[in-house]
Amino acid sequence: MNDVSPELFYQLIQTYGIPLFWAIVIFVVGRFIARAISNSAAKAMTKAHVEETLIKFAKNMLYVALMVFVIIAAIGQMGIETTSFAAILAAAGLAVGLSLQGTLSNFAAGVLLIIFRPFKVGDFIDAGGVAGIVEEIQIFSTQMRSGDNKQIIVPNGQIMGSTITNFSTKPTRRLDLVIGVSYSDDLKKVRSVLEDILAKDERILPEPAPTIGVLELGDSSVNFAVRPWVNSGDYWPLLFDLQETIKVRFDQEGISIPFPQRDLHIVSNSGSAAAA
Repeated sequence: MNDVSPELFYQLIQTYGIPLFWAIVIFVVGRFIARAISNSAAKAMTKAHVEETLIKFAKNMLYVALMVFVIIAAIGQMGIETTSFAAILAAAGLAVGLSLQGTLSNFAAGVLLIIFRPFKVGDFIDAGGVAGIVEEIQIFSTQMRSGDNKQIIVPNGQIMGSTITNFSTKPTRRLDLVIGVSYSDDLKKVRSVLEDILAKDERILPEPAPTIGVLELGDSSVNFAVRPWVNSGDYWPLLFDLQETIKVRFDQEGISIPFPQRDLHIVSNSGSAAAA
């Protein structure tokens, strides 16, 4: 095999070697710059107290996007036409976007949940048709725990597309009870007994003052609205205890809690039957 002539060697270096060298330089330097920019963005978001999950995801996405530009620039330096390459990437991105519409919707909703924080881990919420305690907020879904200790994974798009009720945001809550008594009972006595029951329970807040009043004259009972204010942590224990206490106290005071009744009137048609 004949040796390569110096002129051909220099021509090969000039044609392929130098562009390859600069392509490698662009890739190495571009990679360094992309990493520095993504790290700087992550530090800025950390100082702004952005959620850690969003910081990691945004950092990785920014690094990948910058590296795509770096690779295209390096390929272009080698003399390869990048227009068709960019068109292929755009078409592939469009196809992926169309196929992942639901996933991207959940991602966007996850970003909004992390930014605006309508709830946090540990809150009891009702959202997306599900009620439970929030255990983890992820980019695509939110993990919740139901009252009977079931794990529920709800897509973030479903949560953001519905009404979010957060029961843990406010320090106090109002407990709403409807207590029915008989029409024959003394309403003043009923009110007095209810006021005494509420006054003796230390979990009931003095301010705002509890509300006790006749809510409606029902078909079978006179219904009282009993609405005390409590700390959010006492809501469920007090709900159960208060109803039991009212029932026991009413029995002691001779106050009846009626159940729905219907009077049945039978009309005799014996005369008409005999004629027939």
